[in-house]
Amino acid sequence: MFVEGLPGFGNVGSLAAGHMIKHCGAKLFAELYSPSFPDYVAVSSKGICHLPRYEFFNCRIEGSDFVIMTGETQPSFDDVLAHYEVCGEIVNYAQKLGCKFLITIGGVPLSEEKAQIYVAGTSGKRAAEFKEKGATIYSRGKIVGGTGLTLALAKERGLEGVCLLGATMGLRRIRLLVWRRSSF
Repeated sequence: MFVEGLPGFGNVGSLAAGHMIKHCGAKLFAELYSPSFPDYVAVSSKGICHLPRYEFFNCRIEGSDFVIMTGETQPSFDDVLAHYEVCGEIVNYAQKLGCKFLITIGGVPLSEEKAQIYVAGTSGKRAAEFKEKGATIYSRGKIVGGTGLTLALAKERGLEGVCLLGATMGLRRIRLLVWRRSSF
């Protein structure tokens, strides 16, 4: 199982992936650097800088192997080609690792505070499985950035998966529900 949580609306994806990494004691095993990432460095609280990157962690939850990927950035939304290249590399790597199911996590902006999880899938069957667990089918037409594109590219390559979108009112106010492995 491959889980992707990147920064975006409300940082929901990054926060969810970070929570999973901490909760299950996942271990860092790989990093992805790309010239498609923005031209800045991140600086730690100790004043140490590093290039923007995606980090890959692994753990075992209830007998299943998980790869959890998170990062500090995404390619510029104006650079469509960069998004396709980076997301394509992520799917390639997930396949190389033997992952058969992908979950991408992001946020969906709402104008009202409402605790809600939306789901879109590579098939109606997959979306329905999560609807049965309390999610609402996402039918707004677009999921931007790596959250949507990684899942769509995975589908084109025969992989299955879902995108989970947590409702958010912005960067400061986030409603995040934690899905237990037994829920899906």
